[in-house]
Amino acid sequence: MLNLILFGPPGAGKGTQSEQLIDAYNLKHISTGDLLRAERKAGTELGIKANEYIAKGELVPDEVVVGMVRNFMKEHSSSKGFIFDGFPRTTPQAEALDNLLSEFGAKIDIVLGLEVIVDELVKRLLLRGETSGRADDQSEETIRNRFKEYQTKTLPLMDYYTKKNSYVGVNGMGEIDHIQSSLREEINKVL
Repeated sequence: MLNLILFGPPGAGKGTQSEQLIDAYNLKHISTGDLLRAERKAGTELGIKANEYIAKGELVPDEVVVGMVRNFMKEHSSSKGFIFDGFPRTTPQAEALDNLLSEFGAKIDIVLGLEVIVDELVKRLLLRGETSGRADDQSEETIRNRFKEYQTKTLPLMDYYTKKNSYVGVNGMGEIDHIQSSLREEINKVL
């Protein structure tokens, strides 16, 4: 089983890169953003609760996110592995993921960090907001608040996974195919 985390700030290209990695390595994609958007669109209790946080550019509480991931992994327990996109976002979530994976006799094999400068990220997200209609990508103030949340709560994960010898930084600037090639090169080193 191959389990990897695609790490990086909002707009770094995690979703775009995940799509190609899923096909190349036959992985199940766990995007908490996609799971949350589906819940919001369906108007479920979880979606309504998540909306309150997302609208302010804040992270959804750990217990909600971890529960969704556990359910998804149980549904797909026969998978060849998982790619985690946008999860974990905090050290407690990383610890919860480690515990969850141990239930399946697995671990995180590699954490790939897409590294992109902040001004480029703001530009990408505002453009995505225009084309996707995503409310959380249409306000520069909300986007910058998300970056503050990322820097405070999520960036410490780099240290967490570096200490476990599983973090690898990858340049997330440039052509999509070139970035993809760099990601695959790092994954192939752990296979």
